[in-house]
Amino acid sequence: MDWMTEQIVELRALWDEGHSVAEIGRRMGLSKNAVVGKAHRLDLPARESPIRVAGSGARPRQYKPKRAGKNTLPPMDSVPPAERTPGGRTPQPASHKGPRPVQRPSRKPTKPKPKRIKAPAQAPAPSAPAVAAPAKHLCCWPIGDPGTRDFRFCGAPAKPGKPYCQQHCDLAYQKVREREQAA
Repeated sequence: MDWMTEQIVELRALWDEGHSVAEIGRRMGLSKNAVVGKAHRLDLPARESPIRVAGSGARPRQYKPKRAGKNTLPPMDSVPPAERTPGGRTPQPASHKGPRPVQRPSRKPTKPKPKRIKAPAQAPAPSAPAVAAPAKHLCCWPIGDPGTRDFRFCGAPAKPGKPYCQQHCDLAYQKVREREQAA
């Protein structure tokens, strides 16, 4: 953002009046980050944090965990050392089973839904092998879009030690000179 001389003068005036960064941004039609960044670049005096004011004696609020009632375990002093576990915890009495389960109203039994039987898939054309991955000795070059029914693998006999047939090996494995000439 490009700052005009008038904007810089206005920023300095509002800053000296003690307005907050958000208020200066609102008045000037700018974001707080733009105001803070320009104030920093202009070396304007730093502001005290609105969260902690140094001279006011105000302290930040202390976090107090909320308890759901009374203590769940007796104080450690009330349990004899012989009954304590090695971790310092007090074992729970055998009658304690945890919170009671919530009883839900019973539902009326419903009829089981009949299972849908899928129709067998159409047999692929004789020239097109199944979509499943081909065996190790067949070419696994993908043909077509995987999201369509026409998707298949080449299925021709694979070149020994390669996953593709001779035709697809020629496409997949090109020598450096061939690539340079093609480019």
